[in-house]
Amino acid sequence: MIDKSEGSIEIDGVDVDEVPLGRLRSSLTIIPQDPFLFHGTLRQNLDPANQYSDSDISKAIELSQLSNFVVHLSNGLDYMIDEFGSNISSGEKQLICLARALLKHTKILILDEATSNIDLKTDSIIQETISREFSDCTVITVAHRIETILNYQKILVLDNGSVAEFDTPQNLLSRGDSLFASMVSHATNSRT
Repeated sequence: MIDKSEGSIEIDGVDVDEVPLGRLRSSLTIIPQDPFLFHGTLRQNLDPANQYSDSDISKAIELSQLSNFVVHLSNGLDYMIDEFGSNISSGEKQLICLARALLKHTKILILDEATSNIDLKTDSIIQETISREFSDCTVITVAHRIETILNYQKILVLDNGSVAEFDTPQNLLSRGDSLFASMVSHATNSRT
């Protein structure tokens, strides 16, 4: 995370500048476009603090669409991941981070292009999982893939670093002058 340049960020009415950094970090989960994995077993990468049961880990693996990947690993959860996850694909790294987020289940989930290296079918399943498993949480998604966010409750559109639009997808799509509607139209036309 980087420091903000101006304004304030509040969580439940509390300015994050007033919250100790460790507590702030433990209350949110970020899945970046380029996820961080460390040298260690798959189990250690999923559960660095060794606090979850095998049953919890198995459920997270299933929900994150990693089951097929894990079943084909020579050592399953004991498979050794190289530094930065250099011995697995970018999509698999993103799914491992999603499984980690499902285990941690923090109040705030931030997805920064978190499914950019995943095929559209898997992304759709992941979005359903996120919607269901994090229904009681705040989910903030940064996405260029429009399909990823069409079912979200609110869309915030940035233009040159400023908020240009903030509304439901339906309201934005119904406005003829909407930047979001223009992006959806462009994305739809690009695929046809």
